Amino acid sequence: MPIETGPCEAWPTALCCDVEGRDEADVARWTLIASQILWALSGRRIGPCPVTVRPCRRSCLESAGFVSFQAGVGLGPWISYVGADGLWRNASVCGCRSDCSCGELCEVYLPGPVYNVTEVNIDGQVLEPEEYRVDAPGRLVRVGDGCWPDCQDMAAPPGEEGTFTVTYRIGLPVDEAAVAAVSELTCHLLRGCGGTGSCGCRANKNISRLTRQGVELEMGDPTLIYSEGRTGLPLVDMWLMVVNPYRLTSPSRVYSPDFRNPRVQQWP
Repeated sequence: MPIETGPCEAWPTALCCDVEGRDEADVARWTLIASQILWALSGRRIGPCPVTVRPCRRSCLESAGFVSFQAGVGLGPWISYVGADGLWRNASVCGCRSDCSCGELCEVYLPGPVYNVTEVNIDGQVLEPEEYRVDAPGRLVRVGDGCWPDCQDMAAPPGEEGTFTVTYRIGLPVDEAAVAAVSELTCHLLRGCGGTGSCGCRANKNISRLTRQGVELEMGDPTLIYSEGRTGLPLVDMWLMVVNPYRLTSPSRVYSPDFRNPRVQQWP
């Protein structure tokens, strides 16, 4: 999958600060900045982004080069074989296309997490949602008769005859807690970065202690807070502790030689 550089769009907000009289473009800009910051701090997993892929159908046996070794047939549902590429694999004795059923099951693998599927297009025809489902982890299963195409014309543009494309959204939904967190951070940035306040961008990072008129204030070290992947804002940091307690910088990925990643067009 391509490298993700940020959320697809600004997260929804319920601002608790007064933005009356502020330029809407300025508010939208700092909302997007707050969304980008929380997207990165939460492990780059929040906020579903659409992607269109051109997958290849998954099958449990290769179409050619099958060499089986029958030594373990009577001991279980799997036999070992050497594929055309010289690698050892396990194949189902009954010819299953799924590891839990010997019935017909046609599926393709979608790198995820899959939030939802918005369109499946075969030969320029859009399938109805009732004709497929998504099984974890990221298996697009054909429901009813028929199967996914074994191959497609990769030289043809998507939507043409002989093509197969799936458009789906990757990521976890922005729930109410995420909305509250991004709203607090947006207000914090607006007060300092876009206004005359002393927080946000205008906060003085060099002050550790302030004494004035008999009142002494001890400031937290912002560099220490930022190094731990926190912001110093209570609601934002509580949300980050819930969704990313181990301070992951990116989603976990599992790679397997038995799965072929679908083709994703990057340019134009």
